[in-house]
Amino acid sequence: MDKQVLSGNEAIARGAYEGGVTVGTAYPGTPSTEILESLAKYSQVDCNWSSNEKVALEVAAGASLEGARVLCAMKHVGVNVAADPLMTLSYTGVRGGLVLISADDPGMHSSQNEQDNRNFARMAKIPLLEPSDTQEARDFVQYAFKLSEDYDTPVMVRTTTRISHSRGVVSPAEPQREETELKSYTKDASKYVMLPGYARKRHPLVEERRQKLQEAAENSPLNRLEKGDNTLGVICSGITYQYVKEALPQATVLKLGFSHPLPVNLIRKLANAVTQVLVVEELDPFLEEQVKALGISVKGKELFPSLGELGTEIIREKTGEPTRETIQVRQELPPRPPVMCPGCSHRAVFYTLRRLKLQVTGDIGCYPLGALPPLESIDSCICMGASIGTALGKEKARPASSSHTVAVIGDSTFYHSGITPLVDAVYSQSSITVLILDNHTTAMTGHQEHPGTGHTLQGQPVPPIDLEGICRAVGVQRVNTLDPFDLKELQSTIKKEVSVEEPSVIIARRPCALLSEAAAPPLEVDLEKCVGCGTCLRLGCPALSLQEDKARVNTTVCIGCDLCRKVCPKEAFINTSQTTAREEGDKR
Repeated sequence: MDKQVLSGNEAIARGAYEGGVTVGTAYPGTPSTEILESLAKYSQVDCNWSSNEKVALEVAAGASLEGARVLCAMKHVGVNVAADPLMTLSYTGVRGGLVLISADDPGMHSSQNEQDNRNFARMAKIPLLEPSDTQEARDFVQYAFKLSEDYDTPVMVRTTTRISHSRGVVSPAEPQREETELKSYTKDASKYVMLPGYARKRHPLVEERRQKLQEAAENSPLNRLEKGDNTLGVICSGITYQYVKEALPQATVLKLGFSHPLPVNLIRKLANAVTQVLVVEELDPFLEEQVKALGISVKGKELFPSLGELGTEIIREKTGEPTRETIQVRQELPPRPPVMCPGCSHRAVFYTLRRLKLQVTGDIGCYPLGALPPLESIDSCICMGASIGTALGKEKARPASSSHTVAVIGDSTFYHSGITPLVDAVYSQSSITVLILDNHTTAMTGHQEHPGTGHTLQGQPVPPIDLEGICRAVGVQRVNTLDPFDLKELQSTIKKEVSVEEPSVIIARRPCALLSEAAAPPLEVDLEKCVGCGTCLRLGCPALSLQEDKARVNTTVCIGCDLCRKVCPKEAFINTSQTTAREEGDKR
């Protein structure tokens, strides 16, 4: 087949398809989202978004139990959610190959932390593969499925943002799907039912498997020793291999693609061949600590930072290599902080919450942007689904806080992990108020479907889950639904609900501005009425600015949502159609 230019995520999907995968599961999260979206384009693979990552891995486990090859993808913090089934799947093993993609995010380009998920593979005692380019992303996935079935284990393939989103040339092949037909199901409770008695018998098998996997790592083609001079040896894996080869072309390099269990003999061979050994890795000293435990002297985190991404120039600088000349920018570029889109319905909510001087526990999605100036409404944001539990905890610590604290969560995040804390709020007889911002999509990661949208990933229509019905079903008696652009109703409803002595839910429902077809003509400013008070600028809309002490509207991005007109005390905002009509009247 002809070579293709693919992103790392697309290459992973291609490798899974060629490798005979018939089921794909995931919850969207940057930088992993495009994996399942790409895999879903192959009609032979059943793909759908799960409500969260734990469910995604459990669905994958069920498919594997039936003998199917299955790919499960998520970003690094998603593995936190999926850790419960992951740790036990190490004990049960698999029938059909099960590959878990963990897309880590060094540098926190789109994440609340930059944890190093290599540690999860070590804790679960499962193999870890780390591709260093797009071709390897495709190849390693296929290798992972064979490894999974040969050694009866889930396999983690860990990528990072640079691998996920960079593009490269990939040599695809025809899929070998006839070799991966479903095996007939065989009942085996002692292997798949993890009662303590059965689990105690499985654990020794996990330890035996780890020893066999270490031998496999020693002989794996994914690990290779690239000879250079004998003064410097470097151990690296994943994307750092690319940086090392560019920064230190003369070095002897041990490239680890199969990085857990650690290939001890290969590492000793490198150490015996060179004068000095460096371990170059992003984030945690995962490899470095294990190498030092072997009694081998290496340098690692004393040179290279544990924060953020590495790069060629950082490695050159820390190893004393000459760095390249860089172009000096004459002046500082203006900052470009993330901002909610023009017409975003969340803006009205956060504007109102700030005016009411309420404390707001936030959640993961577009809405943490409400913490930034000028809205500055969010007081906390921890992880998916944490807003409701955090608000409940604040109330328990200081009961009087319930009258001025609200939890804010999006519709997709509510389905992900907001239902159970809402159950807890009802069960605890709390009086917190929960604002569900329902924009009818998973917006932050690129508008994926979810259980409330009425469609699957592959476009099939399904009955949408009733958001109001769920809230009432778990015991919430006070459920209000409104249009957040109705500022008067929004404000009065929030004020009323935070004053009641029982849990309440407000569903602020309006489609995401990027998906809505209801865009109106842009607005303009009547300069004679505008006094430059800046009230409109408190909305934080990127279409608004202040020039020569007057408000201005960038009509190329304004979608006519009308919020600025609703907050302006001087009624200075007018529709462009009104301006045109007035100009024509002046001409007459």
